[in-house]
Amino acid sequence: MVHRSFCLLIQKLEEESNPNDVMNEVSRTHQAIRSLDKSVSSLEMELAVERAKRNGGLGAAVPSKGLPKVFVVVGINTAFSSKKRRDSLRDTWVPRGDKLRQLEKEKGVVVRFVIGHSATPGGALDRAIDVEEAETRDFMRLDHVEGYHELSSKTRIYFAAAVATWDAAFYVKVDDDVHVNLGMLTNRLARYRTTPRVYVGCMKSGPVLSQKGVKYHEPESWKFGDEGNKYFRHATGQIYAISRDLASYISINQPILHRFANEDVSLGAWLIGLEVEHVDDRSLCCATPPDCEWKKQAGNVCAASFDWSCSGICKSVDRMRAIHSACGEGDGAVSNFAAA
Repeated sequence: MVHRSFCLLIQKLEEESNPNDVMNEVSRTHQAIRSLDKSVSSLEMELAVERAKRNGGLGAAVPSKGLPKVFVVVGINTAFSSKKRRDSLRDTWVPRGDKLRQLEKEKGVVVRFVIGHSATPGGALDRAIDVEEAETRDFMRLDHVEGYHELSSKTRIYFAAAVATWDAAFYVKVDDDVHVNLGMLTNRLARYRTTPRVYVGCMKSGPVLSQKGVKYHEPESWKFGDEGNKYFRHATGQIYAISRDLASYISINQPILHRFANEDVSLGAWLIGLEVEHVDDRSLCCATPPDCEWKKQAGNVCAASFDWSCSGICKSVDRMRAIHSACGEGDGAVSNFAAA
């Protein structure tokens, strides 16, 4: 009905107005329709949450009332052994102390290192994080047992915990060996603020590896068809973002979301059958210098940079500062972002 009215409006404007007026009115109406679609999507998700609550729920409830309202939550996936990586980010693109709190309060940009607990809660590994957290106050602790083969579970739990803690337009997952320009990232995401059910990242379709013993082996390769087939399109795992309605969907349906061997494939599988807009944003997968440096000099600052050969920045602890110096957007970039 909305789209039929839209067509009638265009026909009427063509009859009564000059071409410039028609295009201006069409643009305004198109934006209004996108905003309406976003509102309807949000209402549908709230109804789903209420149904889940009444029926005992399939997963964690997703309350939005009373939560801090922000623009984006950036969750940096990290491990117990990665303190040097975390410090390399704190020395470059992750603000420390009051600056971190100011970024959250004034710009609605939340940045946290995301980690679970060890197999023996309260042990030496957990206590080390307790000490670090007391000093930095930049962690998000999950009810999750850390482990390389548990990344799909961790991703699922992260989105559920994040959407239950902050009412954000977007939720980002990024690895702790990736360089990010927060100002560019927020501005790229702001383009899709009114788009319902949006999934932003560098979309790829790699081979399904059925051979045992190789990196990224997929034990359930048979589900993807004949040997030699490729995965469906999904965002590469170094960094991606999803809108609030998709994070809520993941939270509600946690127990029945199947986990494949690779975390990025798992997320793609959860979303592939939904009405989701896949945004292939190559600014989120620039290479390290000279690539991101040349792009910066040309006025195309990258949102994220890493080395494909290492699935992150090779030797990131040693190189992060130099990459930030060459490809960083500058301290004022996030300050210029309008969160509203």
